[in-house]
Amino acid sequence: MEIICIESINSTHLFLCEQIRNKKIIKNTALYALEQTQGIGSRENSWQSSKGNLHLSFCLKEKDLPKDLPLASVSIYFAYLIKEILEIQGSKIWLKWPNDLYLDDKKAGGVMSTKISDFIIGGVGLNITFAPKNRALCDIKISIENLVKEFVKKLEKKILWKNIFSKYMLEFEKSRHFSVHYEGKIFSLKDTCLYQDGSILLNNKRVYSLR
Repeated sequence: MEIICIESINSTHLFLCEQIRNKKIIKNTALYALEQTQGIGSRENSWQSSKGNLHLSFCLKEKDLPKDLPLASVSIYFAYLIKEILEIQGSKIWLKWPNDLYLDDKKAGGVMSTKISDFIIGGVGLNITFAPKNRALCDIKISIENLVKEFVKKLEKKILWKNIFSKYMLEFEKSRHFSVHYEGKIFSLKDTCLYQDGSILLNNKRVYSLR
């Protein structure tokens, strides 16, 4: 996977998606910006950030995903890889279902994903030097360059979903103290059921993490 660093951009995600649609990017690519001015998050929300935070978008062919990874749960998979890298460095950041990186009870970052043609596009934001009000900063000092390189290495290992999910099942218990937005409503995760494909049961419907 080619890694590209740029000084400043409006949105790494929008740029990468546009390049793929225009067939200007045809291979697995990771793009991170030192500054992002118009970032977007899940549910089409804006992602308020600042220079020094992680603004990473990446794309990889669907065929290059682990063979057992449910496509609808790639956000969980990508987010857990980031969480593991941070954990090795001493961070207490954990993954709240389905794609939010939390420190204690505050959001420190998140992951989003989408599909265009035969590409899966992922995006990762993490508060490293700046956090908006009521948000958390990463609890360790970490080089953005090294974080991106380690993440790409993990992607290229194609770690099986079953190995990630077996660990995430335990982590999911922390999510039971929180709620999620679904179809314009807020649902508690207290008594929800987590399925092996990463989906949960909300309002008698299976809900997946693909954003």
